Amino acid sequence: MKEMRRFETINDYNVFNKNETLHPLVSVVDLSKADPRQGCKMYFGFYTVFLKDVVCGDLTYGRHTYDYQEGTLVFFSPGQVVGMNSNGETYQPKGYALIFHSDFIHGTALGRHIADYTFFGYQSNESLHLSTKEREIVLDCFTKIKYELEGAIDKHSKRLIIANIELFLNYCIRFYDRQFLTRDTPHKGVLERFEVLLKDYFLSDKPQSLGLPSVSYCANELNLSAGYFGDLIKKETGRTAQEYVQSKVIDLAKEKVFDLSKSVAQIATDLGFKYPQHFTRLFKQKVGVSPNEYRSLN
Repeated sequence: MKEMRRFETINDYNVFNKNETLHPLVSVVDLSKADPRQGCKMYFGFYTVFLKDVVCGDLTYGRHTYDYQEGTLVFFSPGQVVGMNSNGETYQPKGYALIFHSDFIHGTALGRHIADYTFFGYQSNESLHLSTKEREIVLDCFTKIKYELEGAIDKHSKRLIIANIELFLNYCIRFYDRQFLTRDTPHKGVLERFEVLLKDYFLSDKPQSLGLPSVSYCANELNLSAGYFGDLIKKETGRTAQEYVQSKVIDLAKEKVFDLSKSVAQIATDLGFKYPQHFTRLFKQKVGVSPNEYRSLN
């Protein structure tokens, strides 16, 4: 898997897969039209969504392997490099790819909100596993996009194509919500492991050396991408991961405030705050009074 294929344009990827380029900035690619191939690394200069329909080796991102089976969706944002490791064997690709360039959505509502679709930042073990009905919905969206591409381009075409891309992505948000709740994955119990991680962190000397635990730090320790981790915690608790960390910090702070041998500044340092005033500001924001006032009231 040493070879690197670079796909800078939509046409580059269409040519590679023997699909006609109907629009320079968007395409629904039928992978079954491609020649048999071996695995390689691939660079994508545009948004890419794969719907896999064949077992063809491992899809990798960096040193990690995607949880990528038949009937799964994987999302890549522009600039990502992924690898297909077929272990030297030749395979016939099957399935579909929806690809669209960022230039196509600039100036549209989708372009302004594309960052809200956080699954484009998910990494290994975070593919979307579709039910039969969900797969039918995905293919229906792809069919409508392809219908617009194959028809005569008019003043409605771009708006309808973008509307169907957005509809597809909104369905994926729903499907991921379902997966967070129902799928038995290695990530089950992530909230419990997150609790243990925070407890161990504050019992160690890490707050003094590393500061407050960041969302990216916690996600990395739990072998998740920051995006997937954040969405999972939000789904489980109704709060962002950062809000969850802050609530734990405040709970600890309430206990430590009653240690009269330590000043508020010392408590702030023990918890990982670089500046005591930042601790005081957060405490007052969450509790309603300053640490000193809380100490006096209780």
